[in-house]
Amino acid sequence: MVMRSSPLPRMSRRGRVTVGVLIGVFLLFTLLGWAVEAWTDWLWFDEVQYTQVFTDVLTTRILLFLAVGLAMAVVVGGNLYLAYRLRPLLRPHSAEQATLERYRMVLSPRIGTWIAALAAIIGLFAGLSAQGRWSQWMLFRNAQPFGVKDPEFGVDIGFYVFEYPFWRYLLGVGFTAVVLSVLGALAVHYVFGGVRLQGIGDRMTTAARAHLTSLVAVFVLLKAIAYVLDRRALLLSYNEGTKLYGAGYADINALLPAKEILAYISIVVAIAIVLFSNAVMRNLVWPGVSLALLGISAVAIGGIYPWAVQTFEVNPSVRDKERPYIERSIQATRDAFGLTDTKSANYQANNLVPPATLATDTSVVPNIRLLDPALVSQAFTQLQQVRGFYDFGEKLDIDRYTVNGKTQDYVVGMREINYGKLTEQQGNWINRHTVYTHGYGLVSAPANQVCPGGQPYFVSGFLGEQASKACSSASEQIKVDQPRIYYGELMGQTGADYAIVGQADADRNVEFDRPIGSTGEQGQYYTYDGTGGVEIGSFTRRLLYSIKERESNFMLSDAVTDNSKLLYVRNPRDRVEKVAPFLTIDGDPYPAVVDGRIKWILDGYTTSGTYPYSERINLQAETRDELTGTGTFALAREDVNYIRNSVKATVDAYDGTVTLYQFDETDPVLKAWNKAFGGELVKPKSEIPQELAQHFRYPADLFKVQRNMLSRYHVQDPGDFFSGSDFWEVPNAPDDPDSDVKQPPYYLMTQFPGQDQPRFQLTSAVTPLGRQNLAALISGSYVDDKPQLAVWELPDQTAVSGPVQVHQQMTNTVAQIRTDLNLLQSNQARVLYGNLLSLPFGDGMLYVEPVYVQSNQENAYPLLQKVLLSYGDGSYVVLANSLADGIKELVRQGQQGGAPPPTSGGENPPPTTGGNQALTPELAAAADRVESAWAEVKAARAAGDFEREGRALKAFDDAMTAFQAALNAAGAAPSTPAPSATPSAPPATPSPTPGG
Repeated sequence: MVMRSSPLPRMSRRGRVTVGVLIGVFLLFTLLGWAVEAWTDWLWFDEVQYTQVFTDVLTTRILLFLAVGLAMAVVVGGNLYLAYRLRPLLRPHSAEQATLERYRMVLSPRIGTWIAALAAIIGLFAGLSAQGRWSQWMLFRNAQPFGVKDPEFGVDIGFYVFEYPFWRYLLGVGFTAVVLSVLGALAVHYVFGGVRLQGIGDRMTTAARAHLTSLVAVFVLLKAIAYVLDRRALLLSYNEGTKLYGAGYADINALLPAKEILAYISIVVAIAIVLFSNAVMRNLVWPGVSLALLGISAVAIGGIYPWAVQTFEVNPSVRDKERPYIERSIQATRDAFGLTDTKSANYQANNLVPPATLATDTSVVPNIRLLDPALVSQAFTQLQQVRGFYDFGEKLDIDRYTVNGKTQDYVVGMREINYGKLTEQQGNWINRHTVYTHGYGLVSAPANQVCPGGQPYFVSGFLGEQASKACSSASEQIKVDQPRIYYGELMGQTGADYAIVGQADADRNVEFDRPIGSTGEQGQYYTYDGTGGVEIGSFTRRLLYSIKERESNFMLSDAVTDNSKLLYVRNPRDRVEKVAPFLTIDGDPYPAVVDGRIKWILDGYTTSGTYPYSERINLQAETRDELTGTGTFALAREDVNYIRNSVKATVDAYDGTVTLYQFDETDPVLKAWNKAFGGELVKPKSEIPQELAQHFRYPADLFKVQRNMLSRYHVQDPGDFFSGSDFWEVPNAPDDPDSDVKQPPYYLMTQFPGQDQPRFQLTSAVTPLGRQNLAALISGSYVDDKPQLAVWELPDQTAVSGPVQVHQQMTNTVAQIRTDLNLLQSNQARVLYGNLLSLPFGDGMLYVEPVYVQSNQENAYPLLQKVLLSYGDGSYVVLANSLADGIKELVRQGQQGGAPPPTSGGENPPPTTGGNQALTPELAAAADRVESAWAEVKAARAAGDFEREGRALKAFDDAMTAFQAALNAAGAAPSTPAPSATPSAPPATPSPTPGG
């Protein structure tokens, strides 16, 4: 007699209660956290008046969660219950069945509960996965036609961009449901005796066989559907033969018909499985044979045959066989990345001698930018901060303004609060969140002007009286009615994203506004009165945000009053991403003064990764260069093969208002998103204010992508493209070519050949692949409010050097220049090179590179000391004290027609205070020491005594240090100028010096 095994031990009542309490507490805190996040998100979206984004996304997520989760639970749970209902009533006795009896005794009394619980868990995970597909579903529902058909099937591109991704996801859900159903049903059948491994008779009951084979047949039918989708997916695949995306010769002529044949075979196999296993032979032999034949067919038809075609027919003549498919890839990539309308022109650059017109030019030379936004940010911070917690970030921005009837580019920066620089006393919760709430002023300086000594010439963003008027205009030239900055790029970087404002106490302002007085020793205070922020005066709101921020001071502090507002999500980029989660935001937002207010301007991209035949790239990799992470944001690692700058967004720096403007009126992706959110999420292009449009600039990240694409896809002949002989590449940073970081593009207000007037444009030089001479210049600008890419291509065998070569030539070929640069750099200072600008001029190439010197002393900042210039093939090189002097010297060299003589910069006298400034005794003594030291340097050099010259240079460095200390003590300069062996005397007047 077989003994019945005892059932599994049951949990005690106390244990069940304990587990129930723990589960309840877990669910309470989880649901509470979700509820707080959802509620505060709603309040934030209500503040910015984009609640439809919140409700539509949330509703879509919930519906997808419920629909897919419920469908998965019903399918899996239904099959589990069906397997239970089909269990045999009588089971043959065996040791296997005796062992399984204990499990049946546990499961049977509550089989419905067990099945429901398991189905609910599976449905929960399926729903959580599905809700993350909300963007695919919204695009699927609101698909728009592209008006362009794919070259193989004649299907509108919109199918691939909007519909294909969601169909592929649904197919994956179907496969998952069937596989889980098969595994679950097989387990139930086994536990309840429908499937047996031991005993006499059939190993599977008729009911179990019918159930499981039907599920397998459904799986095979889904595979047939997958083969149909795979035919379309071939247009998105990678072609190893051509190293391009899209179906090639073997794909179209072998794999495509193979996929169709396999789809039909799958349908036949699915029917065969059901018929042979249940109606004809009623066993699993022929169904197994059918599945095996399907597998063999997939390998032979879908694998071996295409491989044979590729190996024996395509590879011996790839160029000819793949020609039409290469042409498809070229055309699709140019369309998808907006390269179709690129204007191309030849630029011979055959003039290697500096023309005399350089000295009289009014369109290019006067607008040459000398200030490097990545280098002068330290000067802005040191000269315009007054208080240590002000900061301008690691990199400033370039924009253009019209001042006194003249339009030119300016370096601009925002004087923001840097919470990381607050002292320990300033950094307590009250000060951090209720006192130091905002920055003040947009500070700007003309990009082509510097003051004596190399400092920027400031024209806006003043904090009342200036500490030094020598390097600033007499009045604000770029006027701002509301200069306060409550929303900026530095907000939230140190975990202090929120500010509590509006809490006036008996008419006493508590927010630090700005320092006043000539030295900034006093402070002016302010109370925020803007429309931004969430009201938190009520007890409920204070409790809500106390939970959200995990901060009890919301409830306890007197600083939070009935009038208080909470400002959070204050970084402009984060703000736009939250309002428009379907956009990819450019990594370099920039501020502009529009109608008297400071507006952050951001470029928004719509992207896709399913454009047929288009090259697929990684956005992060394609946009990374020398400046990535230095005042700019790195883009996400997103694989795309379609991109459009479809949106221009603005964020008001005072009240945080977010506005989205349509910029590309033809982009179907933006049309789909706008329709998904009610049709009014994005304002039409016609509503863009003209004053705002004047500050739009070609977006940097899009330009980098297009520039990189043009380095290959400027070649439109399939044969030439396959050979790759005319490909280009972006050069490395000229001053650090071994770092393997790319030279960033640069904004210029200039006029290129064929342009009727100077325009604000983003430019970049490219070199031939594997070489360093100049291949072409690429420019992106706006003409009549529309983007325009332009390429000036140089002859293949040009003698004009590329950026890396030019930098090496300018710093190494002329002995005197090399000596002067070495003297600028010592153990107390270092030389920094600014943007190397490549400018076509006079049928030749003009290169300009500013030279900065930064002392090693504390709080020292780079100062523009010299300018390097080169023309033609590098035979003419100048190191000058200013751009004007450098241009004159280049013209002189061109007129002499010989190699450039040593520059005069090496024989300039050491710095003096100059002008009408009275010398203190200490300053006069320091100046005399510098002059004596420099005289010794020249004497040692003339005598050729290198040991003596080394000692003299050391003495000169010491003298310069003493001279700078004396200058600081006398108040002659706000910062210590860097030591230099080739300094220039400042002019007597304090007016700015154009061009350096």
